[in-house]
Amino acid sequence: MTRRLKRRQFLKLAATAGVAVSAPLVFPSRVGAEPYEGPCFAIFNAQGGWDTTMLCDPRGATDLNDHYDPSQIITRGAHRFAPTAGHVIEPSADTMTNEDFFAKYGSELLVINGIDTSVNNHTPCERYTATGKLNSTEFPTFAALVGAAKAPDAALSFMTFGGYSGTGNIIAATRVPYANSLRRLGDVDVRDNAPSAEAEAMISEALGEVARAGHSLPKLARARSFLYAAQTGAQDLSRAVPFIPDRAPEDNMKKQADIALAGFASGLAVSANLEMGRFDSHDSNDSDQLRFLPRLLSAVDYFLERAEELGIRDRVVVVVQSEMGRTPWYNDTRGKDHWSVNSQLILGPGITGNRVVGATRYDEEAGNDLAPETINPITLALDPRGIRIRPEHIHDALRRYAGIASHPLSERFDLEVSEEEQLAGLI
Repeated sequence: MTRRLKRRQFLKLAATAGVAVSAPLVFPSRVGAEPYEGPCFAIFNAQGGWDTTMLCDPRGATDLNDHYDPSQIITRGAHRFAPTAGHVIEPSADTMTNEDFFAKYGSELLVINGIDTSVNNHTPCERYTATGKLNSTEFPTFAALVGAAKAPDAALSFMTFGGYSGTGNIIAATRVPYANSLRRLGDVDVRDNAPSAEAEAMISEALGEVARAGHSLPKLARARSFLYAAQTGAQDLSRAVPFIPDRAPEDNMKKQADIALAGFASGLAVSANLEMGRFDSHDSNDSDQLRFLPRLLSAVDYFLERAEELGIRDRVVVVVQSEMGRTPWYNDTRGKDHWSVNSQLILGPGITGNRVVGATRYDEEAGNDLAPETINPITLALDPRGIRIRPEHIHDALRRYAGIASHPLSERFDLEVSEEEQLAGLI
C-alpha cells in the first residue's frame, strides 16, 4: 500500500521535535544544498533596552550612574568602559565583568556610540535596529537578508531565537528552541523516538509530491511550502549532530549559541538572531543592568570560545546590540526609561578592532546628556559639520562588508543611504 505523509502527520512529527519553520511562498531551488563555508553572522540582542553608560559609553556623574564616578572609568586601548568588577549582581560562571570582556576582546572589538534611533518605543526601535529601516514593516532583518543572499537553499540558513525577526518573505525563519530538537531533526529516520525507515520513506515521498505539485492557490501553496521548507535538506541536517555538545549549559543564551554554532559549523546556517530579555529597567536600573549585562557578555564569550573549539572562529561575525538605550537620569524608582541614543559592539574577521566610532556629549541647548555627536563619514572622526550615525548607516556598512550590497535583494530593500553618507571603512 502506498504510504503518504499528510501535512497533519508531518506537523505532528515536527512538533514532537520542537521545531517551527516560517516559510516563504517560493520553494527553494534545490534539496541538499552544498555546505555553506562563508562568513556567519550572530546577532546578540539585549531585549528591552540596555544602559550604555553601564557598558561602553561610560559617564560616571552621580545623576547618571550610582555605582561609579568619573575617576573610576576604565581605559584600555581605545576603549573606555564602566567598571563592573565587584558590582555584578549574582556573579557566577554565567557572568563576565566589563574588565574581563574588554581585556579579552578589546583588540578586535569595534564599538559604535551615539547611534541615533530617532524614536524610543520598543516596536519601532526593534525594527529600526534590526533592519535599518524605520518607516517600513516590510524590510527583513540583516540576519534574514544575508541568509537569503548567501545561501537561500541551506536548510537552516536564518535561525532565530526571539526578538524582531522579520524576513520580508524572502527566506524561512527557523526556530529550534533546544539542542535536542536539532539533534532529533538531524535523525531523519526517527519516528516517535525510534528509528523508522518507514518515516524516512514517507517524508521522501511527500517531498516528491510537493515537487510535482502545480497548485497555485495561496493557501495550498503556503501549506506545501511549509512542508517543503521544513524538510528541505532533511538528509543534510544530520551534519549538525556532531557539533551539538552532549551537555547543554544552564544559561538560555548559551543554549542558543550552541544551536547556532552547530548550524554554522555544519554549513547549514548563515545567520542567527539570539535574544536575552529583561533589560527594560524602568523600576530598578542598576540592579537589573548589573544582573543581565554580565550574562550577555558571558554568552558572547561562550559563543566565541566554542567557535574556536569548532574551528570556525575565523568565520564568525558577532554583533551585540539592543533596540535602545536608557535615559541619562534616574526616575523616581531609581529606574531609567527609554532613550533614543544607542551603541553597538561588532567583531569578526577583517574588522579592525581596538576602535570606537561615534560618541555622546552633553547638549547645553537641550540640557540633556547622551546627545549623539556627529561624525565625518569619510574619516569617521567627530565633526560638527558631519552626520549623525543612524541604524541604516550601520546596515549599509554590514551589507558592504558581507558582499551583498549589490545583491538584487539588497536593491529590493534599499536603505537609501547616499554615497556621501556611507561610513567609509567602518566595518
